[in-house]
Amino acid sequence: MSLTEQGLQIVQRPPTMNVQLWHRPATIERNNFKHKSLSCWSYNIAIGCAHMCRFCYVPDVSTNRMASKLAAVGVTDPDSQWGDYVFPRTWDRQAFLTSLRKAEATPASELNADGNRAVMLCTTTDPYQTLPDKELNTVMGVLVREALELLLAHSTLRVRILTRSPLARRDFDLMKLFSERLMFGMSLPTLNNQLARIYEPNAPAPSQRLATLKAAQAEGIPIFVAVAPVYPECDAADMRATLEAVKALNPHTVFMEPINIRAENVARIEEHANTLGATVNTEVFKSAEKWRDYAVNQLLEFEDIARSLDIGDDVLHLWPDKS
Repeated sequence: MSLTEQGLQIVQRPPTMNVQLWHRPATIERNNFKHKSLSCWSYNIAIGCAHMCRFCYVPDVSTNRMASKLAAVGVTDPDSQWGDYVFPRTWDRQAFLTSLRKAEATPASELNADGNRAVMLCTTTDPYQTLPDKELNTVMGVLVREALELLLAHSTLRVRILTRSPLARRDFDLMKLFSERLMFGMSLPTLNNQLARIYEPNAPAPSQRLATLKAAQAEGIPIFVAVAPVYPECDAADMRATLEAVKALNPHTVFMEPINIRAENVARIEEHANTLGATVNTEVFKSAEKWRDYAVNQLLEFEDIARSLDIGDDVLHLWPDKS
């Protein structure tokens, strides 16, 4: 039985987030992406994320390493509490410019070849999100807008923006000024709003994201789409529907990735689904073999669908996990 047939009444939970200003400014930092063809640097404006995506593995690769510092501000388990805390970094123009100049001066020989000499906004949080604190929302907006203005005026670096939020429209006027230096992207794992609400409780609906991508295209902003992560419930029909909508936008690149097992993200998915009375297919994560079968089969099926829609290998970029 599909989730729609189950007749779920999925309601966004009211925010009960731990939000406060982080003690360090936001700066451009080298990232460790391998084979993702996204960027050479990251610019992360906050610790944590309000979108509360249950599959997110950022706690495993990032915030868990800050456990002692997070404990001091009330986060006792960075993984299980993911989505319940967001700490915007401070804006320090001089600190940002110093990191920007360092990035600008980095020789190409020291950069990952597939990073396109680009800065990514953001890799461990979302650059556009809404917090239950008006002043901190203003800080978040400044962190993005000011950084984009300095990137435009004081560097030749490329920029990649990846978000789940239509709030990005407020900066379309600035994004357009970058011309081909900037690409705007959205995560769009499915067009099924109800299914997405289970996996991404506080993120804007996929229908809103698709509308935002269309708006960006209409403004002449180069776009890319991350069909990621594709849930186990996304069958061939679901993936085809998403790809058909994406192809119509003429994106520069279409990325795709299944859900990868990291830390406690599968437990988070199951726990949230249970609170909604939903049944999700976490059986595919019960062993390494089942997970690999799900991931590889989904990658291959997605590739076949893309080719049937004449989405070429120059556009399609799969993200298989090395495991």
